[in-house]
Amino acid sequence: MHIFNSPNFDFVKWKWHAIAISWVVILIGAFVIWTKGMPKGVEFSGGTIVIVKFQNPPDLDKIRGSLPSGGANAVVQSYGEPSTNQVLIRIHSQGAESGGALGATADAVVTDLTKAGMGPIANTCVPGTPGTCIAGRTVVGPTVGKELQQRGLLATVFALGGILVYIALRFRLSFAVGAVVATIHDLLITLALLAIFKYELSLNVIAALLTITGYSMNDTIVIYDRVRENMRSMRRDNIASVVNAAVNQMLDRTLITGGLTLLSVIALFFFGGEVLRGFAFTMIVGIITGTYSSVFIAAAIVVIWQGRTPMKTAPAAPVAPARKTGKRDRRAS
Repeated sequence: MHIFNSPNFDFVKWKWHAIAISWVVILIGAFVIWTKGMPKGVEFSGGTIVIVKFQNPPDLDKIRGSLPSGGANAVVQSYGEPSTNQVLIRIHSQGAESGGALGATADAVVTDLTKAGMGPIANTCVPGTPGTCIAGRTVVGPTVGKELQQRGLLATVFALGGILVYIALRFRLSFAVGAVVATIHDLLITLALLAIFKYELSLNVIAALLTITGYSMNDTIVIYDRVRENMRSMRRDNIASVVNAAVNQMLDRTLITGGLTLLSVIALFFFGGEVLRGFAFTMIVGIITGTYSSVFIAAAIVVIWQGRTPMKTAPAAPVAPARKTGKRDRRAS
């Protein structure tokens, strides 16, 4: 299956434009994070999550108003399908609260809802039993949240370090630097858009970030492998021409793979429920930026690193020695 018939786009020509666009998005995201902070899920900040299943369609404003301080420190949102009448209440920890204090916070939420006339609330939900009940609760202490944050960061750093070593050994150092820079670019762009659209940094999002790291790297390696093949057959061309040819040759494969994966993730975003919304959004952004960086950023880094110097030319064919003229030839003449 082909999308383009013998494409011959000059991707290297637009490398500085692509890098400039990326920097604009990254700087906007950095400004949002600096001014408003990066929203963190309960897994990292610590806190309490209570999922309440109501008998009738819930009023989110009434639920929010029944919480202490009008729900200023709480996030109240619909959970799951609307027909289930479930509401997720997330309360972040204040200071160094212990596990017992956080457990008391979950009980206080139930008490506040009952006082507001939304009770009685059963501690557990029994299938087929009408009434309001607790469908689930999660308590994460700030110490555990900090430990999860450190582990998520270490997992990302070790993944990038392993990728750098592998590609440096498998290809060459300039390829390894280009692949790692492109991957870091994907992570920064994704974090910037998460901050701009106010998605919380949770364990699901960290899992999505590691997934797009591998996805983007796979796409980059496929292009690099074609670059290496072209370096043997296009020895008289400069590195820019070699990289352009490789990207054009793999363009159909890159777009088809990315497009089909993107369709699956979009379906997950719309039909996967609230729990997977952040994961799906991160994957959507990661797939788009991963395809974009493989074509523009990773290839551009190789060209910038090696410059436009000609490739090694093939050795010249040996010249056959001149045939000596024998006596017979002179006699014949």
